[in-house]
This record gives sequence, C-alpha cells and structure tokens, in this order.
Amino acid sequence: MTNGILILIGFIVLVAILLLLFFVSRYKRCPSDKILVVYGKTGGEQSAKCYAGGAAFVWPVIQDYKYLDLTPLSIDVNLQDALSKQNIRVSVPAQFTVGVSNKPELMIAAAERLLGLERPDISSLAHDIIMGQMRLVIANMDIEELNTDRDKFVESVYRNVGDELHKIGLELINVNVTDIQDESGYIQALGKEAAAKAINDAKVKVAQEVRTGSIGEAEAQQDQRIKVSDANSRAEIGEAVAEASAQEGKNNSAIKIANSNATRDIEMAEAKRRSTAAEKVASAKALEEAYLAEKSAEEARASMENAKLEADQIVFASIEKQKAVIAAQAEAERQREIAKGEADAILSKLMAQAKGREELLKKQAEGFNKLVQAAGGDPQSAIGFLMVDKLAELAEIQTGAIKDLDIDKVVVYDSGNGQGVGNFVKGLYGMMPQLNDFLNQSGMNLPESLVKKSEQEKKTHSNGTVEPPQEVE
Repeated sequence: MTNGILILIGFIVLVAILLLLFFVSRYKRCPSDKILVVYGKTGGEQSAKCYAGGAAFVWPVIQDYKYLDLTPLSIDVNLQDALSKQNIRVSVPAQFTVGVSNKPELMIAAAERLLGLERPDISSLAHDIIMGQMRLVIANMDIEELNTDRDKFVESVYRNVGDELHKIGLELINVNVTDIQDESGYIQALGKEAAAKAINDAKVKVAQEVRTGSIGEAEAQQDQRIKVSDANSRAEIGEAVAEASAQEGKNNSAIKIANSNATRDIEMAEAKRRSTAAEKVASAKALEEAYLAEKSAEEARASMENAKLEADQIVFASIEKQKAVIAAQAEAERQREIAKGEADAILSKLMAQAKGREELLKKQAEGFNKLVQAAGGDPQSAIGFLMVDKLAELAEIQTGAIKDLDIDKVVVYDSGNGQGVGNFVKGLYGMMPQLNDFLNQSGMNLPESLVKKSEQEKKTHSNGTVEPPQEVE
C-alpha cells in the first residue's frame, strides 16, 4: 500500500514538472531587433498582438507566434524617364533605407501585410511603392526646383513615400538622391549659364581691382615726384643762402654786400623758376601717366563687356535651342498619343464589329440547330427548307435579270404543220430537268411526274425536222 502511494505521488510530481517545462517553453522572449507577433485567438478586435521587446506567453493550440525583423533594408531605386511638370523626362537614381516600424499602429499593419514574407519580397514590394510615388513627386515639380531646391524634393519624397509605406507597416529611415539628369540636357544648360555668369562677374571684379590699383599707383608716383621736387628746391635755396653768407663775409664794403644781395635775389628767382618749372613738368607727367592708366582700364573694361555680351548671347542661343528641342519632343509625344488614341478607337470598332458578327453567326447556328431538330435530325431536310424559303427570292433575281429587255417578237421555226408554237411551249418544259439538277445541288427536287414528262417530251422531238419559222407577236 505504501509503495503504491509513493508511485502515485511520484507520477503526480513528474506530470507537474512536465507541465511546468511545457508552459515555460511557451513563454517567448522578443529580441531587441525583432517584433514578436502572437496571432490566433488574441481576445480582442485586433488580428494579432505585437511586442517590440519584452516577452509574452503564447497559449498552446489556440495561439501561435512569428517574428518580424527590424533590420533596415537598403533599396536602390534607379528611376528612368520620369516626366516632370514641364513634360521633360528626367532620371533620378537614389538609395532608400526602410524598415519595419515599431510604432504600435504600424506594427499591426506590418503583422497583417508582411508576416510570412521573406526580406527580398518585402524589399521588392517597397521598391514598387517608392517608384510610383517618386514619379508622382517629379510630375508636380519643375526642372529648376529639382536641380536647385533638393531639400524640397527630398521633403516631398519623405512625405509621399512615407505615407504609402506606413500602409504596409514600413517606415522610411533615409533618402539619398545621388544625381538628377535629363535626356534633353536642360539641367546641363542651366549649369553652363550659372558658370558663365560667375565667370563674367569675376572678370568684372578683376577689372575693377586692376583699375583701382593703377589709379592708386599713379597717384603715389605723382606724390613722390612732387615731394622730391620740393626737397630739391629747398636744397638749392639753402645752398644759395650759404653762398650769399660766405660772399657777404668776404666782402668788406657795402658795394660788395649790395652785389651779394643782388646776386642772392637773382639766384632765388632762378631757383623759384626752376622749382615752378619742375613742379609743372612733374604734374604734367603724372597727369599723362594717369591718363594712360585710365585708358588701359577703359580698354580692359571694353574687352570684358564684349566678352560678357558674347557669353550671354551664346548661353541665350543654347537655351533657345534646348527650348525648341523640348517643344518638338513634346509635340511628337502629343502626336504619338493622338495616333495611339485613334488606333485604339479603330481597334475597338473592329472588335465590336467582329463581336457583332460572331453573335449573328451564333444566332444563325442556334436557329439552324433548332431547324435540324424540327426536321427530325436530318440536316438535308433543314437545308431544303431554307432553300424553299429562298426560292422566291432566287426566282425574283432571275426574272429581274431580263425584265428590262425589250423583245419585239419571238421567231418559232415550224415544219408547216402549225405546231411550232406548241413545240416552243413544250421546249420550256424541257428546261425542267436542268432546273431539277440545280435544285438537286441544293438538296431539293421538283415533282417527279413533272420531270419525267419533260424528259419524254424532249425524247419525242429529238428526231424531228427543222421547222420553218413562225412569228408570234
């Protein structure tokens, strides 16, 4: 008895341990780079419960679980020939980084639309969405905006592409637009225009600085010459004063002193004259050099203006040429669209006619099938009935072929016994076998007695003589 109780207790403990291990195995932990999706009977209105981190208990039988990978996906999008707002085709290679979002409302969308898909399938789905939205963004922007305002372009891509990716639970992480090109060379022409403008502005600034430097240099040289002339004049005056003083010391009489003063006056006047002459010569030379410098500056400015005018004309002509090419391409595209529309209309008309013809033939086939069934399954009887229905129309066509002929008289040849007219009428009966042959080809027959009588009449007159003609009016 004691051993049985111990065995029972051991069995209960074993079962409890196994149940504990089973429930522990159903407690699932979620890594930081994944989303735990518990689906099945979740006890709410949502189709699944999503856990970004943490852990959750997954009930056996009524629930199951899967993981969604949060690792970002790098998608290369090489958009080609997208139409801009100006109907200019551009190519925009870009690289997008997307990933499954860990926001609560987006996790549910990802669980409903992406659970079970492999990462290449998710990347392909996101690539298709991005391509469509980028074409929409480019169609609403001008070439100038795409080329100069990249921030606006990227912001529009973030807004449009991000909203569409949210619908399947993805989130746009990064956008990197590598380059924007157009097949007509319009962007390249804009770059050349900006470069030419920058070069012309630089040339103007260089010419202005050269002119300012030349003027400053001429003014400095003029000041130098004036100051040197003043120094020379003062030195000469000093020498004259010293000489006069020495002469005054040597003179012992008033006459010598007077002569010395007279000599001094003469020297001073001469010195003043030389100083004035030197000053005027220096001033004239300085003005001459200033005029030469100004002339050189004006010539440089004129050359610069000519170069700027030529560059502006070249750029303008290039832009006009590009505009003409773009307009011609737009017109060709419009003509292609018109031709395509006309071809679609003709194709639709021909398809409608073919469909109507097909329906008519189907109805005729159904009617003939019912006619065969009414004839007891005999197609020849059905065809005969159709030919009887058309016999009056065929007879009308045959009589219509000769009804407008103007016949004045009929000549009947008779052997003299007066039966020529009778023979003519009998000859008409001779046509019955030919008519019967025609009807036989259509599956129909004349009354047998009428055909036999016509054949007998034909045999009776086959050995007759040529009758003289009789006129029947």
